[in-house]
Amino acid sequence: MRLSLTLTRYIAKNFIRNFLTIFIIFLTIIFLIDIVELLRRASSNDSIGLGLVTRMGLMKLPFMAQQIFPFAVLFGGMTTFWRLTRSSELVVTRSAGVSAWQFLLPVMLVAFLLGLFKILAFNPLASVMLSKYDRLNAIHFQGQSDLLAVSKNGLWLRQSSGKNQSVIHAPTITIINDNIFLSRVTIFIYEGAEKFAIRVDAEKGSLADGFWHLQNATINVRDKKPKFTKEHWIETDITLNKIHESFSPPETMSFWDLPAFINNLERSGFSAVRHRLYWNSLLAAPLLLCAMILIAATFTLRQSRRASATYVIVGGVLTGFLLFFLSDVVFALGLRGNIPVVLAAWTPSGISLLLGLAMVFHLEDG
Repeated sequence: MRLSLTLTRYIAKNFIRNFLTIFIIFLTIIFLIDIVELLRRASSNDSIGLGLVTRMGLMKLPFMAQQIFPFAVLFGGMTTFWRLTRSSELVVTRSAGVSAWQFLLPVMLVAFLLGLFKILAFNPLASVMLSKYDRLNAIHFQGQSDLLAVSKNGLWLRQSSGKNQSVIHAPTITIINDNIFLSRVTIFIYEGAEKFAIRVDAEKGSLADGFWHLQNATINVRDKKPKFTKEHWIETDITLNKIHESFSPPETMSFWDLPAFINNLERSGFSAVRHRLYWNSLLAAPLLLCAMILIAATFTLRQSRRASATYVIVGGVLTGFLLFFLSDVVFALGLRGNIPVVLAAWTPSGISLLLGLAMVFHLEDG
């Protein structure tokens, strides 16, 4: 027997309503926790007010929303099936010859579309907001002023030295045995934050202990004639580790921008394993949300006969915890290179889907 369009829309609307309700509840709780934590961190800094803290909490919220998508889908699916079972609507539907697979289909379709929306539309917004949050966090809470970016135009780095600021650009970067070599280096040195003072153009440059070592450099000082020197040294507190740490984390990169950023990193000689892991995990999001629906169904399909609300809640919490633990462990293994990146990114989704299919098969046909 085919599932009617009216019943399909009814089940899908129930799931969307429950998903949004749980999603908003989770977001509200997370937002309040973040605000409290930011206020605690800001208590020792009188220059940070409630307005900045609230703005930072709102900026981080879209990223946290991405993280709770699977759990909101899981609990939304559980709530939907549990209510339909308690009201005997699913019992009547199944007695009319409709299988579990048929009334699971509209919910899984909505979950799949939610996954596509998450990676194609919601992720770009979340990445932009998280990038702004990280910048404010680095400036106001961590006191960092070094900013680095690798783009198709090469390396751009801003560093501070006392009250002066420097902007370094090199179109080509080479890393050999943890040593950084730059070609066609241009360095702009400012007095304070905006007053231009010196421009240095060098054929080659390398990072030494506490200095940028420039070769065949032309030094242009404001209101003076250019001066050529075979070697020139510029003080810096930049290290290779700081450069690695200064890279934009993958969470601040849009799904659409990550592939190009990964290529630029690898072409420059930097490791992009973490960024590849994150991008592949985004691709696996629709599959993971479908798996959450199947797992939700296993706790609620026969709820009227052998389960209770406590069983549903405890089952959902344990499932969410196990999923988080598995994802974290597999991600760490992929980051260390113990397993391939693609396998590390897709394993949590694949295992969850197979587990959900097996359990529904057992309940429905076993």
